[in-house]
Amino acid sequence: MVASAPRALGLGGPGAFTALLLLLPAPWALHAVQTPAPPACGKPQQLNRIVGGEDSVDAEWPWVVSLRKNGSHHCAGSLLTSRWVVTAAHCFKGHLNKPSDFSVLLGAWQLGNPGPRAQEVGIAWAHPHPVYSWRDATQADIALVRLERPVQFSERVLPICLPDASVKLPPDTDCWIAGWGSVHDGVALSHPQTLQKLKVPIIDPEVCGRLYWRGAGQGAITEDMLCAGYLEGERDACLGDSGGPLMCQVEGTWLLAGIISWGEGCAERNRPGVYISLNAHKSWV
Repeated sequence: MVASAPRALGLGGPGAFTALLLLLPAPWALHAVQTPAPPACGKPQQLNRIVGGEDSVDAEWPWVVSLRKNGSHHCAGSLLTSRWVVTAAHCFKGHLNKPSDFSVLLGAWQLGNPGPRAQEVGIAWAHPHPVYSWRDATQADIALVRLERPVQFSERVLPICLPDASVKLPPDTDCWIAGWGSVHDGVALSHPQTLQKLKVPIIDPEVCGRLYWRGAGQGAITEDMLCAGYLEGERDACLGDSGGPLMCQVEGTWLLAGIISWGEGCAERNRPGVYISLNAHKSWV
């Protein structure tokens, strides 16, 4: 995984899958009724390339999905509920009115070998943030995707949590990205296309603002953006990672802190990855 504008990448945490909730009926009922409880978000159950990244473990990031266009991996995304995925708005440029061109693959650790437990679902429609501009393609680069039908939760398909407004991510907080994007600029992830992961520290917004300063009073980093990665380069998200998650673990739960949006090149020096902040758009989501 490496980062670019727009990006694509290949990018983990223990947890427990919520068991069935046993609802006890009235004393005179003959049988107890079992109803599946919704799974806890942000709690993967461990089973026994992003530029500079490493292979993830099967079911390590059960909310990371592959957004496919005409049958091929196009962007990444994150599962929020059984019917909703969040990704980058720019992934639908020129195709917003063609939902039949897209599908979402869930539960696939290796795109080249998704396995029988993977689920592929069509999309009903995609809704970019109303502030997003197709021309500028930067601020509010976030879109919600409605699936054609609910997905079945399993140890490989679980939702991620949205951050509470109280959650703060100070500089140097270690978070993770994951995806199936290029491993170098112009170099695709090789077969079997195993999901890549990469630890990235949060970068001080003032530092990132100076790095991407365009002069004449024009700053490329807006208030709804986060920067994360390494100033020396070499490790980053890249083409194909767009729309994937920036994930931070808080008190044992994985939160969706940001969405992979853009950058200049992949893993270039002083050009860290830029992410759309979920906290900035949580009320819209």
